[in-house]
Amino acid sequence: MTTPLPLSDENIAHAPAWKALRWAITAIAAAMSLYHMYVAGFGPPEAVIFRGIHLLFALTLVFLLFPTRRTGSAAWRIVDVALMVVSWGFVLHIFLNYEYFINRIIYIDDLTTWDMIYAVAAVAIVLEATRRVIGLALPLTAMAFLVYAALFTQVKGEVLLEQLYLSTEGIFGSTLGVSASYVMLFVLFGAFMERSGTGQLFMDFALSLTGHTAGGPGKVAVVSSSLFGTVSGSAVANVMVDGPMTIPLMKRTGFKPHVAAAIEAVASTGGQLMPPVMGAAAFVMAEFLAVSYFQVTLWAAIPALLYYTAVFFAVHFVAKRDGLHGVPKAELPRLGRVMVERGHLFIPILIVFFGLLMGYSAPLCALIAALACLPVALLRATTRVGITWGSVVGALEDGARNTLSVAMACACAGIVIACVTITGLGITFTQVVIALSKDYLLLALILTALAGIVLGMGMPTTPAYIVMVALLVPALIKLGAVVPAAHMFALYFAILSAITPPVALAVFAAAGLAKANMWKAGFAAMRAAAPAYIVPFMFVYEPALLMIGDPLLVVGTLVTAVIGVILLSGSLFGYLLGPCTRWHQVFLFGAAMCLIKPGWESDMLGMVLLVPVLATQYFVKRKGIRHEPA
Repeated sequence: MTTPLPLSDENIAHAPAWKALRWAITAIAAAMSLYHMYVAGFGPPEAVIFRGIHLLFALTLVFLLFPTRRTGSAAWRIVDVALMVVSWGFVLHIFLNYEYFINRIIYIDDLTTWDMIYAVAAVAIVLEATRRVIGLALPLTAMAFLVYAALFTQVKGEVLLEQLYLSTEGIFGSTLGVSASYVMLFVLFGAFMERSGTGQLFMDFALSLTGHTAGGPGKVAVVSSSLFGTVSGSAVANVMVDGPMTIPLMKRTGFKPHVAAAIEAVASTGGQLMPPVMGAAAFVMAEFLAVSYFQVTLWAAIPALLYYTAVFFAVHFVAKRDGLHGVPKAELPRLGRVMVERGHLFIPILIVFFGLLMGYSAPLCALIAALACLPVALLRATTRVGITWGSVVGALEDGARNTLSVAMACACAGIVIACVTITGLGITFTQVVIALSKDYLLLALILTALAGIVLGMGMPTTPAYIVMVALLVPALIKLGAVVPAAHMFALYFAILSAITPPVALAVFAAAGLAKANMWKAGFAAMRAAAPAYIVPFMFVYEPALLMIGDPLLVVGTLVTAVIGVILLSGSLFGYLLGPCTRWHQVFLFGAAMCLIKPGWESDMLGMVLLVPVLATQYFVKRKGIRHEPA
């Protein structure tokens, strides 16, 4: 979420100017959203024009919403205005000379002086705007690639500038196109859903389903966060929406603060994997692989199911082991009443799902669903309270604001891609990875997983995934990984960085809400999500986990993998049918590894290891013997 401008003493003293600025921001943000809605309905202009307009809106809002200094003299605002004017200049330079742009022969025709000036300005402005929105990590990464391309290769300066600014392989490349075409519409859809009260539906729905069971509030966090993934592709945003309700409930019913924080962080992080509306990186994947977004959601379906199954049973086993109860039924909403009063708010999500299923484009599905949100909310008196024309304007503004981080990340990632493609660094890096892994796919996967976690620690999922695609994914494919599996592997570990210490942003957010130790919460999160670190390796070796291959094989692999992740959670938390001894945990861990790994031989071995654990725990439970866990 974009932080609003601060209402400082100076702002109060200049109230008319402050109000004018607020009106300008609202008008520009609403115009940005309306423009993208129009394009989704009636078709976009030429690619560079469309991407340029998207970037122009984004840069304008960035320099208005993220000033050089939050407080201080008005002179500092002159710097922001100057940067804004320069950003208009380098975009309009292409627009006003579009015939020249499309007819020139790239890398052969010389650049004009103004071309070079605007190219340098474009790079500098994009780096600065990205820094203001998402921090230093991505701009520093892009600068490192620029330094490498400029100083350590034979690429001429003019050719590098041309690649960055006057081609569709740089700032105005396909990644920015994904932000303009896909992300903007789905973020807008999420904004309209929030304004229609769908978040309350998710919470009430989850409470009515699982709130009364053992560890109910933890399971509520899992269910509601998976649903909220349809609204927000940001793990931190998910935590900040769900956490204020679920974390106090978990603590009230006996969860330790760091465990409550871990559960919320892990549940929220999985939202980026959850179809039908995944995180922004999924749209980038669809663009890179030249497939429909619906195809990407199919590949993600089983990994998402395994992820949330693991987290759900982690909560269940912790609750059973520690004797934690749910919320009394009298304090919970009833499912029937929730569905009668608010169930119709699921309609926009169903529009997206069935629209994608029927083959309509993802942006069009998001547009129709967004337009349906508020009218659907007006259908019943219970949900129409507070819905006004202000809600429409607010949703339009929120949609534009919440797109800024993705738009700038995609533009900045375009700088990285330009440097990689013009220097051939991707091929070099592929050779290095293959050499380091000594031609073993497993070693290459481990290197890629570590790189994904490290990259994701300092930047959002989308640019982390893009960098991995440029540098690491080709090596995995060369060593035998199926193309969709290699891309999903990279995406998975870019996402998991949000819950992996030392820089686990989702855990930071949740630990702050829970008033818990960040390190304890981080390691608890890794423990709860342990199967998520294993499943990506498995679907590389058996693409049936991505719904690729024979349907019977897919179903069989899914069943054994689900059992496997449940057993792994039981092993890690010391509970299955009852408390586990040490040998129970060892056997369960072995059984889990065998069952998650595809193949009937390993499945049979897993069942052999599981039988003695089930038999002894059933006997102990039937005899009523109290048995302390290991």
